[in-house]
Amino acid sequence: MATARWNGEIIAESDETVIVEGNHYFPIESVSSEYLRPSETTTVCGWKGTANYYTLHVEGAENPDAAWYYADPKEEAAQIRGRVAFWKGVEVTG
Repeated sequence: MATARWNGEIIAESDETVIVEGNHYFPIESVSSEYLRPSETTTVCGWKGTANYYTLHVEGAENPDAAWYYADPKEEAAQIRGRVAFWKGVEVTG
């Protein structure tokens, strides 16, 4: 079971993550949506496509752009469609 924690709370938990480039991509339904706020930030990966971000809001604290997802990944990265990954101090174990 993989778990993502930040600021003392479990943000996501799943035994069905997909690991790409060392990052666990959690199914969106395993992420506690009350902690996610949409961000205007985007980045582009040459083989995965355009990433969109969420800012985490947990217990009054904010972690800008700490979660990302590919809404429309390129064909080579189709396995991460509908999944969210974390960084910027989010502890992922599992």
